[in-house]
Amino acid sequence: MSLSILWLLLFLLPVSVEAIADPTSSTAIPPKTMLTAAVITKHSNCARTCGSLTIPYPFGVGRQCAHDDWFTITCDKTTYDSPKAFLWGPLDLEDREILEITETEVVIRNSQIASRCYDFRGKKVSENEGKFNISGSPFTLSHTANNLTVIGYNDYALIGDSGGTSPYEAPLYYRAGCITMCANLTVMKPGSCSGLGCCQTSVPIGLQDFTIDLYTVENRQRQKEYVPAEYCSYAFFAKVGNFSFGGASDLTTNGTVEKRTKQEVPVVLDWAFERYTSCKEAKKKNICQSNAECIDSEAGGYRCKCRSGYEGQPYLEPGCTDIDECASRPCAKYCKNVAGSFNCSCPSGYSGDGFKSGRGCYRLTNNDSHLICVLASGLGISLGIISMLLVSWWLSYIIEKRRIVEQKAKYFEQNSRLLLQQMATDESAMATIKIFTIDELERVTDNFNEDRILGKGGQGTVYKGMLSEGRIVAIKKSEVVNESQLRDFVNEVVILSQINHRNIVKLLGCCLEAEVPLLVYEYILNGTLFQHIHHPTEDFPITWKMRLQIASDSAGALAYLHTSSSIPIFHRDIKSSNILLDDKYRAKLSDFGTSKLVAIDLTHVTTHVHGTFGYLDPVYFQSSQFTEKSDVYSFGVVLIELLTGQKAIRSMIQEDRSLVLWFLSHLENSNLLDIVDSQILQEGSKEEFLAIANLGKRCLNLDEKTRPSMKEVLVEIERVMSLHFPGKNQKNWTEQVITGTSRTTNYSYDGLLSSKTFYPENISLSSAETSLLSNPK
Repeated sequence: MSLSILWLLLFLLPVSVEAIADPTSSTAIPPKTMLTAAVITKHSNCARTCGSLTIPYPFGVGRQCAHDDWFTITCDKTTYDSPKAFLWGPLDLEDREILEITETEVVIRNSQIASRCYDFRGKKVSENEGKFNISGSPFTLSHTANNLTVIGYNDYALIGDSGGTSPYEAPLYYRAGCITMCANLTVMKPGSCSGLGCCQTSVPIGLQDFTIDLYTVENRQRQKEYVPAEYCSYAFFAKVGNFSFGGASDLTTNGTVEKRTKQEVPVVLDWAFERYTSCKEAKKKNICQSNAECIDSEAGGYRCKCRSGYEGQPYLEPGCTDIDECASRPCAKYCKNVAGSFNCSCPSGYSGDGFKSGRGCYRLTNNDSHLICVLASGLGISLGIISMLLVSWWLSYIIEKRRIVEQKAKYFEQNSRLLLQQMATDESAMATIKIFTIDELERVTDNFNEDRILGKGGQGTVYKGMLSEGRIVAIKKSEVVNESQLRDFVNEVVILSQINHRNIVKLLGCCLEAEVPLLVYEYILNGTLFQHIHHPTEDFPITWKMRLQIASDSAGALAYLHTSSSIPIFHRDIKSSNILLDDKYRAKLSDFGTSKLVAIDLTHVTTHVHGTFGYLDPVYFQSSQFTEKSDVYSFGVVLIELLTGQKAIRSMIQEDRSLVLWFLSHLENSNLLDIVDSQILQEGSKEEFLAIANLGKRCLNLDEKTRPSMKEVLVEIERVMSLHFPGKNQKNWTEQVITGTSRTTNYSYDGLLSSKTFYPENISLSSAETSLLSNPK
C-alpha cells in the first residue's frame, strides 16, 4: 500500500496547482450574444425579484428582461411553497437553483456530487461521476470561493477535462486532486478535513468543463477487515467554509452526506461578459454607461461597476447617478452634496470636522476664540518666518550657484591659457584632447565617491568611472592645490598629447573647470608592476617570460620617448609603480607629470631634483642636470627588481636598504643564482639571468657616459628574449617595439599613481649612499 501511496503523491504534487482551460479548445462554445450598446436598453416593466432573491441586470426573469440566454432566470412560483429562481440557460446550468446574485458571483445549489459505494466484500456496487460543462458561457467555477472536497477511506479524487478516462491519463488542459488517508475509522475526527477521511484542495482558475472521478488507493478486498461493512466515498465542490465533515458517519451508504450537501452546501460561480475580451477592447464598444467603470475579471472577461459615490445600473441608460449622501444626514450641521461625494461643515462660532461619525460641530467659548486668535497669529508669524528663511535660502543658493559658474569659467580660462602657452609649438595637439566638464566627471564618479578610488599618489587621487558611451576610464584629481601641482598636471597634458605608442598610457582628455585640471586616461586593468612583483598572487604569478616581455615593452616605450617622438622626452620618474599592466599583462608607461620636452639640439635639462628615492640617478641628484641616461639608470633599477624580486628600498636598515648597493655587492661576491627571485629560478637559464644582470649593472654605472642608450638596452633585452623564444626576428621586432607598431590590443586601467616627490633636504641617507650620490665618479 505504501508504494501505491507514494506513486500517487508523486502524481498529485506537481499538479495540485491548476492550469487554465485552453481558450482555443474545440469544445468551447462561443457566446450566443455579444454585449453591445444596442442591446442595453432600459427594461422598466421587468421584475427584479423572485421571492427573496434580488435579480440585478444583466440577469432577468424571462429572455426579454435579461441580457441573453445565459443570464435568463426562470422564477417558479407554483411548484414550491415560496418562489424559487433557476438558471434557464443551456448545458449543465439548466434547473440550477439560484440562492444569491452579486455584482461578481452567482451562488447556486449543489447538485453534481461524485460517489463510489462498496459492499461488505469491498466490491464496488455503484458509481456516479460528477460532470460539469458550461463552456462558452459567461460563468466559471470560482477558484477563490470554492474547494474540492473528498470524503473516503484511503480514496482520492481527480478533476480534469471531460476527455480523461483514467487517473493515469494526463488531462488535456488541467488537473487537480487530493487524497484521504486513514488506518481505521477511529482516527476520523468530525469537523476536521485535513486528510484523515476528508481532504480539501483549491480549485483551478477559469474552470468550465470538468469531470470529478473517484479512485481507491488499495484493493478493497485486502482492506475489508479495517473498513465498514458497507460505505461510500464522495467528491464535490463546496463553497469555502460551508461544509463540515461529520466523521465516519459521512461514509455510510444511506446518502446522508449527499442530501446534506445538496441542501446546505452551495457552489459559487464567477460571471463576466465576453470571457476572452478585456476592458481595453470593451471600452471601444461603450459598454459601461455614464459614471461607471470597466473592471477586468481575473478569470477572463469584464464587468461594469458604478464609480464611488454613484449608484444605479452601470449597463443601462442613463447609467449610474450621483448618490445624495446628505439625505442620510451624515453631517452634524451643514451638508453639501457634490458629484460622487459630499462635504460637511460647521457654522460660524463652531469648530470640528462636521461629521456625525467624527468630531461633529461644537460651540466655541470665549477662551476658545482667544486661543484660536492666538494660534492664528502664531501660525501667521511662523509662516512669515518660514517664508523669509526659504527666500534667504533660495537667494543663497542662486548666489552660490552663480559663484560656482563664475569660478568654473575662471579656472577654464586660466588653465586653457596655460595649456595653450605650453602647446604653442604644436597647435594641432590640443585638437586630440577631449575637454570634459566637471559636472560630467562628478556624475561618472558618483561625485568622486571614496568607493571609486583606485589609488592615491603624490600628485593626487585616481578614481574609476564609466563615460556615457560605456567606456571605463581613470580620472586623476589633485588633492593639493599649488603652482607646482598645476604645472605638473598641465605638463602631463602637453607630453601625452604628443605621444602615440602602444606601451604608453593614453590620455583621453582633461577637465579645465577645476583649479587644477583633472586628467582622464584609459583604464588599465591589472594594476602596477610593483604590485605584481612585490605582492604576487598564487593564482597568477609573474613568470620569467612575462618579466622579459614587460622589460621589452617598457624599454621600447622609453626608446621611443628618447629618439622616435617628434621632440625628445625625458620621463624623469621611471619606477615599477609607474609601469601598468593591461589585460594581457603587457606594459604601459604612465605618470608624465614631471616629464620634460627637450629641444633636439640639447642633451640635458637643468631642473629642481624630482624623483623617487631608490630609482634616482646619483649624477642627476648631484648636478641637477637630467639626461636620457638618468632614465636609463632608473630603468636599470626596474630590471634588477624584475630579476631579484626585491624592492628599490629593501628595508629600513641603513646599511642594507638600497637595492642598487645590495645587488652590486652580491653580484661581485656571491653566486648570481643566489639573488635571483625564487619564483623564476626554474623558468630561465643561467645565461639569460646573467645577461639581464650585466645589462642592469651597465645601466647603473656611475659614469653616465658608459651607460647604454635605451635603444641599446632594448636590443639586449630582445637578444635575451630570442634565447627564451627561439626563432624570433630580433632586428624587426626591436624596430616594431620602439615605434609602437607591433600588434595592438584593447586596453583598460588600474594605476596612474604618482609616488611622492623627494627633495634632497628631506632624504635620510646611509654613509655608503651618501658617498655614492656625492661622488658618482
